[in-house]
Amino acid sequence: MSKHLFFTLLFLSISSFAETTSLAPNTPLVKDSAKNLILITIDGLRWQELFGGADKKLLNDENFVRESNHITEKFWHEKEEKRRELLMPFFWNTIVKEGIVIGNRKLGSTMSVANNWHFSYPGYSEIFTGITDPKINSNKKVPNPHVSFIEWLNNKESYVNKLAAFGSWDVFPAILNVERNNMHINAGFTPAHGYPLSDEMTLLNAMQQEIPSPWHNVRLDSFTYRFAKDYLLSQKPRVMTISFGETDDFAHDGQYDSYLSSAHQTDKFIEDLWQTIQTTPEYKNKTVLLITTDHGRGSNADDWQHHASENAVKEYMKNLEAFPQGIVGSENIWFAAIGTGIKAKGQVITQNEVKQSQIAATALTLLGENPQKFNADIASAIKEVF
Repeated sequence: MSKHLFFTLLFLSISSFAETTSLAPNTPLVKDSAKNLILITIDGLRWQELFGGADKKLLNDENFVRESNHITEKFWHEKEEKRRELLMPFFWNTIVKEGIVIGNRKLGSTMSVANNWHFSYPGYSEIFTGITDPKINSNKKVPNPHVSFIEWLNNKESYVNKLAAFGSWDVFPAILNVERNNMHINAGFTPAHGYPLSDEMTLLNAMQQEIPSPWHNVRLDSFTYRFAKDYLLSQKPRVMTISFGETDDFAHDGQYDSYLSSAHQTDKFIEDLWQTIQTTPEYKNKTVLLITTDHGRGSNADDWQHHASENAVKEYMKNLEAFPQGIVGSENIWFAAIGTGIKAKGQVITQNEVKQSQIAATALTLLGENPQKFNADIASAIKEVF
């Protein structure tokens, strides 16, 4: 074979491959893509606690802590490394050691939202769609006009009836536009439904009605997690989201002790979920777990309860007019991943500011899907993950 013929055939082969895969120029390749993906969000959990543990200023403020001796004994240590492990032991002893985490601004690992509002609905929409829309400017239950990457997957044969979303906040059906898609969504105070229920789920449905939540639109996270876990084991979805809400609402209420306790319990839920994944044949060594938050919070005693941009204060969150510049730092968030397709990198320093809008493309890439086919305008995948 002549050299000319060889290189001609080689060029044609490469061109054929590129045309078949239709990969965008900047799409990372994953050697071992995951078969399943679970995306967890912890509403409004500050990067300060995740990477630094309990905040001493808030811990010693009687306005925010009811039983300071008890909560201090449980979560305080002089060394930051020990302090953050006391708060979220599974996160630091397993996820960080076996996976990757971004967002420790003290190390030069930076991540923030791309939307210009810095509160929940715009944040979740950004996570699930990979784009920002300035018209999504409230937390009202308005059906999202944009398609999430999960809804898009539902159009693929291998994902049909294999998608689910569970959330504590009752706005998630609107965020994921339950009116438009056929995905199983359970959020707010919705009981477990839509499949044969075990005795345990029947009991939990009754208990959810009997046990009062502190909030009118957010249920306790234990119900969200138990419903999600049961659905995972019985229905075996390929992609699932679980959105916990207590941390944000306890923070808004100024209950720093409950905020810490909820973060600690969420860490236990994630540990139990990971152990469940690793002991279930359909998921073991075939699943990637992503964890993030929808927004940050303020960093001082006078603003840690809140989150809002300057634009939000002028419009939807006028109740925060005492902060005309918005809540500084509430745009700063974090991201973590563990499982199939994820190398053990621990805390990584970012070259550029990572954006919340990059999560959708990251999730699709880890599943072996081309994000550009979902949305040509989607933000690129987080390169540090790969």
